[in-house]
Amino acid sequence: MPTIDSNTLCINGDRLWARLMEMARIGATAQGGCNRQALTDLDKAGRDLFVQWCRAAGCGISVDRMGNIFARRAGRDDVLPAVITGSHLDTQPTGGKFDGVYGVLAGLEVIESLNDAGIATEAPLEVVVWTNEEGARFSPAMIGSGVWAGAFELGYGHNRADKLSLTIGEELARIGYLGEAPAEARPLKAAFEVHIEQGPILEAENRQIGVVTGVQGIRWYDLTLTGQPVHAGPTPMTVRRDPFMGLAPILQRLYALAEAHGPWARVTFGDIRAEPGSRNTVPERLVVAVDLRHPEQSVLDELDAAFRHLVEEEATRLGLQSDIREEWHSPAVAFDSRCVDAVQQAVDALGYSHLRMCSGAGHDSVYIARVAPTSMIFVPCEQGISHNEAENAAPEDLEAGANVLLHAMLHMANS
Repeated sequence: MPTIDSNTLCINGDRLWARLMEMARIGATAQGGCNRQALTDLDKAGRDLFVQWCRAAGCGISVDRMGNIFARRAGRDDVLPAVITGSHLDTQPTGGKFDGVYGVLAGLEVIESLNDAGIATEAPLEVVVWTNEEGARFSPAMIGSGVWAGAFELGYGHNRADKLSLTIGEELARIGYLGEAPAEARPLKAAFEVHIEQGPILEAENRQIGVVTGVQGIRWYDLTLTGQPVHAGPTPMTVRRDPFMGLAPILQRLYALAEAHGPWARVTFGDIRAEPGSRNTVPERLVVAVDLRHPEQSVLDELDAAFRHLVEEEATRLGLQSDIREEWHSPAVAFDSRCVDAVQQAVDALGYSHLRMCSGAGHDSVYIARVAPTSMIFVPCEQGISHNEAENAAPEDLEAGANVLLHAMLHMANS
């Protein structure tokens, strides 16, 4: 097979798109999205297809105790630390075709394109599928990469349960992805993740590539407000201890707090549960999921303190009990300068318009960055929509991001 100059090498955009569309048929929804939640039968089908493609590309496959899949292309010096890339195949219940899966299949396309061109790398390359990145079925998010990077114990990961009390460990065994390899970090040369932006900035700025320098800090909480359950009809408004009366000003004050720390602060209330949940009874208890984010850790800590203070104030004023349980804390991350530079050099060499930016969403790279030099690459998505069946990305942008990934990985593997 004739070799091709690595400086002019590009990925096969048509093949990447075709595989994205084939994977999207697994768990396809009526509105054009995907419902392929972690460790379901559909997730198994997606994993099986990925493994099939990787084996056909000559990769060795290993699966660790958290179900993380590693597809390895040998290097000339195969004992060198690998350069890895990857993301996840699981989706939100009403997710899209590209979140996560693009980063996995772009990594496979890098390997396929190197195979086609007859180009070997000095260090080995690996494509990784991380387990339960979304946190939709099992909380918290990014649990597979978190265990691997040492943020969580293996037992904690295996014992996380869904709403039916099925655990990650049980479901890994059921679908055949409870692997034998240790779920723990090993030396790596570099790690990259390419992803749709999941926000509107690149599209608004008319830029094709985001050179990602870090990730916002994230804190997840369960806020519980407890009052008194009474009849909806006979009980006057003035004597009620109604948790919703406390929640309303808390929401308003948190929105105002995010605005005061704009433009990068974020607050979201993604789930609410009323107990006992009867139409004609004032609830005894409200449990509200709260998500706070900011790219500067010091500001995120300020938001945390202010949140706790205002909850206590409003609960005391209305005679309610309050409790704040922190479900998850992912500190703000600054990516490795050498990996960011490798991405920047690839963008410059390929001539793509770009923007240096921080990620507003959490990704597996947050945990990988704790144990290995890491960075990310973003491409635009239509109207910034993600975690939605309407999620869309242009084939030419997906191809551009995969080309940047290819050249960044080549640079690090051969340097």
